[in-house]
Amino acid sequence: MTIVQPTLSLWDDDDAHDRFTVLRDHTARILADATDRVGWLRARAAGITATDVARLASLHAVEAVVADKRYGSRFSGNAFTDHGREREPVIAAWVAATHGIEPSSALFHARTNRAHLATPDGVGHDHQGRLVLAEIKTTSTGWRRIPRHYLRQIWWQQYVLGAERTLFVWERHDDFVPVADEPECRWVDRDDDQIRGLVELADLVLDRLRVARS
Repeated sequence: MTIVQPTLSLWDDDDAHDRFTVLRDHTARILADATDRVGWLRARAAGITATDVARLASLHAVEAVVADKRYGSRFSGNAFTDHGREREPVIAAWVAATHGIEPSSALFHARTNRAHLATPDGVGHDHQGRLVLAEIKTTSTGWRRIPRHYLRQIWWQQYVLGAERTLFVWERHDDFVPVADEPECRWVDRDDDQIRGLVELADLVLDRLRVARS
């Protein structure tokens, strides 16, 4: 796959005011940071995150997400997630160097709903001042297309932050050894039709959690 050319990060005078306005708006919507893991987990538990939404393929999935939000997930990680956490800073540095999207560990809430949450792996702007995001993955298999659950995660992040595009970046490994010098990447555009469906399912989860906790 051809690597996408770097996003321009240069700003002219006409863009400066818009950029400041966008940055100020998003900074005001940060609830926690993953560097404070306890605070970050507590804030995530109070809403529905992109990780939760990635599982919402249908109405049937709503109950499973509700159960995990109420009682906690049994999944605590494995060798693959450990490898992903180890490689993410390295891949994020490549994203920053080649596309100008800086690493981020902040938990944001949506402008219209404080229970709609997302922690993208990178946040930046293109040369037109539009917000762009990055999402980083590692994988032991080759992907001909982006897995659907990752697309749901990406679209939710775009909705929460108001972004138009996301650079999806993945590094393939063989027995936890990267197979290439650089990761692969592909731009994913915002899809408002998909986002509307995800918001409906996410709100079903939140409604059922409120009923269960009352």
